[in-house]
Amino acid sequence: MRMTLLQNKRVLLGVTGGIAAYKSADLVRRLKDQGADVRVVMTAGAQSFVTPLTFQAVSGNPVHTDLLDPDAEAGMGHIELAKWADVILVAPASANFLARLAYGFADDLLTTLCLATSAPIVVAPAMNQQMWQSEATRENCRTLQDRGVLQLGPAKGDQACGDVGYGRMLEPLEIVDGLAGVFKSGDLQGIKVLITAGPTQEAMDPVRYITNHSSGKMGYAVAQAAVEAGADVTLVSGPVSLTTPAGVKRVDIVSAKDLAEAVMNHVEDCQIFISAAAVADYYCADIADQKIKKSGDGMTLTLKKTQDVLASVAALSKPPFTVGFAAETEKLEKHAKDKLERKALDMIAANRVDDPELGFHSDENALHVFWQKGDQELPRASKQKLARELIKLISKRYKKKK
Repeated sequence: MRMTLLQNKRVLLGVTGGIAAYKSADLVRRLKDQGADVRVVMTAGAQSFVTPLTFQAVSGNPVHTDLLDPDAEAGMGHIELAKWADVILVAPASANFLARLAYGFADDLLTTLCLATSAPIVVAPAMNQQMWQSEATRENCRTLQDRGVLQLGPAKGDQACGDVGYGRMLEPLEIVDGLAGVFKSGDLQGIKVLITAGPTQEAMDPVRYITNHSSGKMGYAVAQAAVEAGADVTLVSGPVSLTTPAGVKRVDIVSAKDLAEAVMNHVEDCQIFISAAAVADYYCADIADQKIKKSGDGMTLTLKKTQDVLASVAALSKPPFTVGFAAETEKLEKHAKDKLERKALDMIAANRVDDPELGFHSDENALHVFWQKGDQELPRASKQKLARELIKLISKRYKKKK
């Protein structure tokens, strides 16, 4: 099974008043089929056509309807929703909603979210054909497009009122296809990127091995973000239970030795190398042929250092733009800068792993990125969103160096 461009994306679906609202329930299903996590916000008008219970059933999440919800507002619910979203999709987007969004209204939950978010906004208009042809509506759409709001549709066809013309909301699958394009940036178009992700496993015997807590989620998110940026991506992956991002060539490995061989086999063809894997620092000098039986109160293992793949890549005569990761529990900046200098890296992304809500198995993270004479903090966000920000930064620094 392979990922789609919407895999793990957080889609906030706004539903406004209009007969096309009945299609939005199917739209939720189609988005979920693509691997998206969907939450729904309904206007008062939308609830006249479809009940919140319908969207709760198809999305699997509570439906949000009120700006002044006492329970949600205790935690600034509308701000949290605005930060949660990777994209806000309004489908159907009525003429009234488009007008209020164009003029910056914030008099209900949906318009407030659109003003409070930094995520891209996508609208799928749906209205009577004469309303769509109105100069006021056209002007509002031009205003929104100038602000970066993406418009999908409308389509031409029969309408519920009996008219024929433009104004029909696009079909759910057409909207899904258009929405996927939002995450394509082209920042690394045609660039070959080699990424490592996940843990390694160093065998003790045929049954046991030494490993770490890496889930591979951050590395896989970076691989997906690189593909969305137009890169040709090869992912060297340790043992994880994750779906391969669409468009990524995956090479499976187990041990640090396997990883080193795979990287060195592919590194000459890449322009950017991103080492997100948690590679074991040591391996067992002697691997038992049979399962080691328990005996006595203790056990002694002789360990040897594994190859430092990241440093080896950076030391090549013609190295790629080399990016490391540093998972730290203390003195993050000191340790990250030391690793940057000691291994002669172009960039390093450091994160704290002593916070149970961040790093390793969490779906969220926060990074502090360092390079020579510069740094940038990427605040806490989903690993998918964080990966896109990191790829933008890598692209910028890569192009500057080139």
